Amino acid sequence: ASHGLSMTKIESRPSRRKAWEYIFFVDIEGHIEEERVKKAVEEITGRCLFMKVLGSYPAHS
Repeated sequence: ASHGLSMTKIESRPSRRKAWEYIFFVDIEGHIEEERVKKAVEEITGRCLFMKVLGSYPAHS
């Protein structure tokens, strides 16, 4: 919310590494090249143990 992005989906899955540890998959509106998305990704990266962008695609019109 602080970066003006809309989260369109969130899913959690057990990490398979240890009990009660979860991995989250999050979809947002925006492209990785947008400054607000870059800033949000940087902030999230600093708050989690592992962060990976799985893809960034143009919106379907």
